[in-house]
Amino acid sequence: MSAAPLRGLVLAGGRSTRMRRDKAALAYRGRNQLERAFDLLARHTVEVFVSVRPDQREDPLRRALPQIVDRHENLGPMAGILAAQQHAPDSAWLVLACDLPFLDDPVLAALIAARDPAAAATAFRSAHDGLPEPLCAIWEPGCARELLDYVAAGRQCPRKFLLGARTRLLNLPQREALDNVNSSDEYWRAMERLDPDKAGMRRIDVQYFALLREQAGRGSEAVETVARTPRELYAELQSRYGFTLPLEMLRVAVNDEFGEWSQPLAAGDRVVFIPPVAGG
Repeated sequence: MSAAPLRGLVLAGGRSTRMRRDKAALAYRGRNQLERAFDLLARHTVEVFVSVRPDQREDPLRRALPQIVDRHENLGPMAGILAAQQHAPDSAWLVLACDLPFLDDPVLAALIAARDPAAAATAFRSAHDGLPEPLCAIWEPGCARELLDYVAAGRQCPRKFLLGARTRLLNLPQREALDNVNSSDEYWRAMERLDPDKAGMRRIDVQYFALLREQAGRGSEAVETVARTPRELYAELQSRYGFTLPLEMLRVAVNDEFGEWSQPLAAGDRVVFIPPVAGG
């Protein structure tokens, strides 16, 4: 059986709810994850697209890259796979999550070399539980009808689909290759391995308002810090300036958007600690 042309799809439409910031924008070794995944696929496929939700089309990180926009809502990664198959129904798709910092060219080359065009998909077994890894896998055009029927039946898990389909499963050549990064702790562990110089001291721009401004004696400053989250940064500055407001009374904004106290901080971030508004 002749193989269909192989195109690449970077899944970058997730909401990063556990990370609390856009995982595609997280950088290792000076490059954000989206650009790195895109270039990785470009070296192994005839054409690459980024999978996005409709509201992400004009996102500054994504708009410069070729996109395939989801046509279904609330289907997670399955929406991106379905949209890609509809975009180029005669192609196979090498689908890749954008948050796989340890994945490299030899692992993708091994996947492609073992591809079975007659199967629904070719995928690696997870090094952790032996189950199919759907977000670094080749999805063949012949499985498109099955996928649509699967979703129409109210199901949306691509891993469970692969378990029930004719899937060629491979052993991972590198155990950690498909370890993803979903939380602040996982991000910093990955940084310590991949980019140790950036895992230490970094510069964060901080703004203060109201009582915090009075107690710090300034409205803003550039802070050299080892703090990895806004929570750790506030504790450091509270110790330095004697802030009397407990963290529970504040909100935090990172890069002009309300953030979470547990999200990872990166060099160059702009952090604003926002006290409660006085008056009624």
